[in-house]
Amino acid sequence: MMRWRIDLAYDGTDFRGWATQPGHRTVQEVLEFHIAQVLRLQQPARVVVAGRTDAGVHARGQVCHVDLPFVPGDGNPSPEELRRLLGRVLPKDIVVKSLCEAPDGFEARFSAIWRRYCYRIIDSEHVPDPLERRHVAAVRHRVDVDALNSATPNLMGLRDFAAFCKPRDGATTIRDLSELSAVQLPTGVIEIHLLADAFCRSMVRSVVGALIAVGSGRRDRAWLDEVASHPQRHHQILVMPGHGLTLEEVGYPTDGGLAARAQLARSRRTLEDS
Repeated sequence: MMRWRIDLAYDGTDFRGWATQPGHRTVQEVLEFHIAQVLRLQQPARVVVAGRTDAGVHARGQVCHVDLPFVPGDGNPSPEELRRLLGRVLPKDIVVKSLCEAPDGFEARFSAIWRRYCYRIIDSEHVPDPLERRHVAAVRHRVDVDALNSATPNLMGLRDFAAFCKPRDGATTIRDLSELSAVQLPTGVIEIHLLADAFCRSMVRSVVGALIAVGSGRRDRAWLDEVASHPQRHHQILVMPGHGLTLEEVGYPTDGGLAARAQLARSRRTLEDS
């Protein structure tokens, strides 16, 4: 078996998220089916992803790996040939940007050291562009970017994000959010950038929803501190729609640090350990 790294992008509009779900179209299901198709495998090859995206969420820099029962040469396709073959059969809303043999110790999910997302909104003070409707979420209030940015320090750093996450049995909600900022483009679109070692399910959309509540003046920073410290998912936090969110990039250590990072990431994290 040989491990392959796949870098891909997709428009999440018509997918029920990344993970395979019976009866639904998902990125994982479509990708695994077409890999098996072009290689004439007896069954779909299991693809492991860096970050599972929810329904409607897009990706420009998603990373995954797949273990395949062959090596390049001797009649087998090279990485570039396999990328081209997939490009011919994959639907137009998935693009394989690159495909290569993975270095020793590479694991798409556990070897990653950070993920970078961007959430895009247009507020009530600006006219939305209909060509961006699948990638930019409209909000009903005016959003003050300076007020929004003034609240970002309340959420940054290593902390428990349980108030912002959908709970999952056995999973930790401790994350290190190292970058969080907003900028308004000349078009009026507000981009909210987030970078962390990892994200819990719905964490990005919940963090953005809380920040927009402050940026629109409906809530203040004291409220944000209160809900952020809640030990469970907080009902007052609005979860923003998926279509405004894009996974932009995933970062990895140098090849020599891949295996060690994967081993560390598999350990359940606590604040006392950090």
